Amino acid sequence: MISPADIRAAYAIIAPHIRRTPVIEVDGADFGVAATPLVLKLELLQHAGSFKARGAFTSLLTRKIPEAGVVAASGGNHGAAVAFAAMKLKVPAKIFVPSIASPAKIQQITEYGAQLVIGGERYADALAASEAWVAASGAMPIHAFDQHETMLGQGTVGLEFEEQAPITTLLVAVGGGGLIAGLAAWYADRIKIVAVEPEKAPTLTRALEAGRPVDAEAGGVAAESLAPRRVGELVFPIIRRYIDKTVLVSDEAILDAQRRLWATLRVVAEPGGAAALAALTSRRYVPVPEERVGVLICGGNTAAVNFKLH
Repeated sequence: MISPADIRAAYAIIAPHIRRTPVIEVDGADFGVAATPLVLKLELLQHAGSFKARGAFTSLLTRKIPEAGVVAASGGNHGAAVAFAAMKLKVPAKIFVPSIASPAKIQQITEYGAQLVIGGERYADALAASEAWVAASGAMPIHAFDQHETMLGQGTVGLEFEEQAPITTLLVAVGGGGLIAGLAAWYADRIKIVAVEPEKAPTLTRALEAGRPVDAEAGGVAAESLAPRRVGELVFPIIRRYIDKTVLVSDEAILDAQRRLWATLRVVAEPGGAAALAALTSRRYVPVPEERVGVLICGGNTAAVNFKLH
């Protein structure tokens, strides 16, 4: 388990290196949700385009880095975050991504100066390749979700959110579980935390059904960020202890939430970044009148908007 005190200590270390991302309060009616105040935390405005920079900096700033540098496996966002943090701290980095990683994320990783390896179809394939490289090189692995430092860094999202806005409920998209575990450790039982997963990648739902992490389906429109095949072993006990429920959303609902974010706020979220909002817009989660709902818009690494001149 990790504690709020642990998260606060991590925040003191990484604060000079990350952005304090903004929140915006909107009328739920703007998104077709009954007259309920929604508070969106725009973590897609974080360095490297997602919350993952928090965990990456926590790992790099609190662990002894070998001469061989660091290595990470990622669907894209974690790899971009590790590459960015390594660039800023002048540390060699090698990033393994699956073939489903988006061109936007692949471009980011290379622009940040990391060595990129593309192989396998899914995150699990990239993870296996990265583990082989760790054994061969002695590089330090930075896990995308199932690692103490990663959870601490992601938990700082909750620390900021609580300082910025009061909420009674928080909707969070789930892939491997590092983000929601960090948030759950921060808030504990003080608010309701709802996990949102794609129907085609229900890693946490399957784990809760089985009572332990198990392999699940790993597909769908958000597969590059929310489909690691199974939730983490370290994160699972924290999630099981503190979250209220899981909600599954369809690919169509995720894409619709992306469009609504753009149409209403001119916010460009990737599918995984819009998944939490999709629980509301598709009515898979319906707030009661007294709820004040927070929604984490967690990633924006997409090529959905093309600014080329015509």
